[in-house]
Amino acid sequence: MTATTDRRTGEVREFAARSIGGGPALVLGLLGTAAGVALIFLGTSLSSVAAAVTLIALGVLLVLAQALALSGLNTVAPGEARVVQLFGRYRGTIREDGLRWVNPFTSRRRISTRVRNHETPVLKVNDAYGNPIELAAVVVWRVADTARAVFEVEDFTEFVETQTEAAVRHIAIEYPYDGHDEDALSLRGNAEEITEKLALELATRVDAAGVQIIESRFTHLAYAPEIASAMLQRQQAGAVVAARKQIVEGAVGMVELALTRLAEEDIVDLDPERKASMVSNLMVVLCGDRAAQPVINAGTLYQ
Repeated sequence: MTATTDRRTGEVREFAARSIGGGPALVLGLLGTAAGVALIFLGTSLSSVAAAVTLIALGVLLVLAQALALSGLNTVAPGEARVVQLFGRYRGTIREDGLRWVNPFTSRRRISTRVRNHETPVLKVNDAYGNPIELAAVVVWRVADTARAVFEVEDFTEFVETQTEAAVRHIAIEYPYDGHDEDALSLRGNAEEITEKLALELATRVDAAGVQIIESRFTHLAYAPEIASAMLQRQQAGAVVAARKQIVEGAVGMVELALTRLAEEDIVDLDPERKASMVSNLMVVLCGDRAAQPVINAGTLYQ
């Protein structure tokens, strides 16, 4: 990358700093230092005062110059970068690991580019229906643009933590814990979709800090203790209703099948009243939660 600043927004963008391999620079620096020391010793052995002072002064200057040059050496480990500044101006980022040499007058700030994770504390918020719930999330992230991480925000780590909590709270109030509508999203019923929306919102919020969101997941999701028992009863009632509905639908199909087979096989000819009585008995047997009790009818249906 060669651009340093986005002209539309004024944001600093990362680009590669000018640097050379540290090995040759180290060798040259050591040779220069040795030459300076040699000049100093040579000056002390001369009988001429003027020549001695000159050689000693040159030797001292050479040693000081080499010491200054060697201060431009930097060791960059894998998973880290160095943000280079010269008199307050951003001069690029060193990402190539190993021993590198840059202008010794620059300052170099170490930035970790390793993958990190942040887990929010358990937050208590109201969902879309106003029910108090508790939730927590873990976010996996890393620094993608070191220049923006250093210059665009005060503390990019604290920025990510604050924005993560804000995003989790916002997602929680946008959706209900449990959805009553089958087509509507809910925190508990549509975990994958909600997680994707959380990741997108987080990526938007932390983009200013040059941070990349790798993954985000909810680690805790539950009703608040004060309404947990009431909501449990509600869930149980909903489960009972859903089960009864399925039982009734199955019973109606079985009754329909029985009447159809009786008619096709011509086993018995049922008038509408007997057919209604049979349907009633079958529905009671199939939908009842207790075993059927046989009843012997000594008369007829009409007596």
